[in-house]
This record gives sequence, C-alpha cells and structure tokens, in this order.
Amino acid sequence: MATKSRATKRKLPWYLRPFKWLLWFILLSVLWVLVYAVVPPPVTFTMLADSNGITKDWTGLSRIDRNMVRAVIAAEDGKFCSHDGFDREAIEQAIERNAKGKKLRGGSTVSQQTAKNVFLWQGSGWTRYVRKVPEIWFTFLIEKIWGKRRIMEVYLNVAETGIGTYGVEAGAQRYFGHGAGKLTPAEAARLAAILPLPKKREAVSPSGFTRRYGNTIRARIGAVRRDGLDACVYQ
Repeated sequence: MATKSRATKRKLPWYLRPFKWLLWFILLSVLWVLVYAVVPPPVTFTMLADSNGITKDWTGLSRIDRNMVRAVIAAEDGKFCSHDGFDREAIEQAIERNAKGKKLRGGSTVSQQTAKNVFLWQGSGWTRYVRKVPEIWFTFLIEKIWGKRRIMEVYLNVAETGIGTYGVEAGAQRYFGHGAGKLTPAEAARLAAILPLPKKREAVSPSGFTRRYGNTIRARIGAVRRDGLDACVYQ
C-alpha cells in the first residue's frame, strides 16, 4: 500500500502533462537535428509516401556544381544568405496575395523547405497549416545548429527532382546523363525550374512556362554570382 501511495504521489497532474510532452518533443527534436548535422538523412516522410519508389544518391556540396546552388537561390530564395530562416517580406506578400483570393502561393525560404522536407510532411488543406508550427521550430533549429552551408547541402539532396527522384545528383543523372558536379548554368536552371512541381515539369526539352522560367533563372544566376548572394554557402 505504501508503494502504491508513493507512486500515486509521483504521478504528474493532468494539467502538467502537456508540458512534459512538450519537453520531450524539444529534446528529441534537438537531438534529431544534431544527428542530421553530420549524418545524411537516410529517408524522409515524403520519400516513404512516394508510390513511385525512391531514386537518390547523396552527394556532398563540394561535389555539386556551384551553378546549382546559384540557380536554387535565384529561383527559390534570393535572400538565403541574409535572412534568419524566414523572409518576412515574402511571407507578408504571400498573405496579401492569398487574402485577395488569388492562387495560393507560399513565402517559404530554402531553410523552411528543408525543415519541411526532412522532418515533416508535405500535406494539403488543413494539414498544411498544422504543419506550420513545427516547421517554424525546425527551421529555427537548423539555422542555429546547421548553418547555411549544411542547409543548402541537405536541401539539394532531399528535394524532389522528378517522379520518384530525389536530390540534384539523381535529377542530373535522370535528365542529363551526368552527375551534379558537371551541371552547366542552363542545366542547373532547368532543374531549379522544376522544383516547385517535379512530377509535372520536365527538365529536358521544357516548353511553355517551364522553359520561360528556366531562362529567367539562367539569367539570374549571373546576378547571384555578381552580387555574392551565395557567399554564405562557401565561407
């Protein structure tokens, strides 16, 4: 009876249990991020949910052509080196645009996309909004623990680049027949152009919007190089 009484006294009150769960979440998430700071993420929830299978080949940033990094910055996140993980101006513009009833468009940075791709799920509808809270937390963690170079390296290895294809190495092999270390500015721009809709866009002989968008990214690569917008990745 005495043992049972002591166990009852040690039991946490119901209103404190959420704080205990929150503490566990914080500890485990920090540990998760620390591990992936040095270990390549073996698989993601997006990959596991892909019925088309998984083709990927982890490639260190030093073996990925700098044109690819510049193309991603030009297409996805021009302020990658200057923000803390969140582009507040882009977020405000996205909110304003969505409030007007126009086509939904996010203001996610490369850091946010990396946090989502590695630790969370894609989602749609209300699940997309539920995801935003942990996405903010994981974005904060990778910015503080990983730094810009690691964020870009992981992003380029987990981003979907085609049907059942993940990472720019597998994407380069799929579309151009060679590795990501030999990408030309035009090829890098085409890969970056399909990132928002990798299942619907093709990097080889693109047409319509994808072709025009790729040409725009190709032109912006020069600006990224000239203005040093990729400097934080190579410091």
